[in-house]
Amino acid sequence: MAVNDFDPPDRFVAGTVGPPGQRTFFLQASEGRRLLSVSLEKEQVAVLANRINDILDSYAGGEGADHVATEVVDNAPLDTPIEDEFRVNTLSLGWDEARGVVVIECLDRDPDDPVGATDPEVLAEEPRLIRVVLTPARARAFARRAQSLVAAGRPPCPFCGGPLEPEGHICPRANGYKR
Repeated sequence: MAVNDFDPPDRFVAGTVGPPGQRTFFLQASEGRRLLSVSLEKEQVAVLANRINDILDSYAGGEGADHVATEVVDNAPLDTPIEDEFRVNTLSLGWDEARGVVVIECLDRDPDDPVGATDPEVLAEEPRLIRVVLTPARARAFARRAQSLVAAGRPPCPFCGGPLEPEGHICPRANGYKR
């Protein structure tokens, strides 16, 4: 398996390219001159941020990570060139008790997929994995940025909850009338 370790990275952020409604989400890790970007779904970014917060609340709550996270805020745009190495299929998240760090792994395939285990094309390619190790403060800062990134999309319709386009949308709760 091709493993890219960032332990610790100089920078690890979530970011987007494109206007709301057409955005592509990326995770980007850099260490020295090495830069690696992977693409993923908006929902994956949201779940990752929520689970990081859950882990930090459960295991690193008493370490003052909230206070320190405000000092490591990174609101800069993604570094260029933004070329994804692969599309993330599986995310895993863990807490290393011995080191007191959060470990994030991004894999290009599902290791438990029975179809992928027998598909010759999938078997011919070597799996790719990115492993990022973050301190609690940097993990909390990453989660906050990711949550604000997800929230910055199209506003929800107050009636149906679906995304609102600038020109409105056909709302099922309004019996198909455009709002």
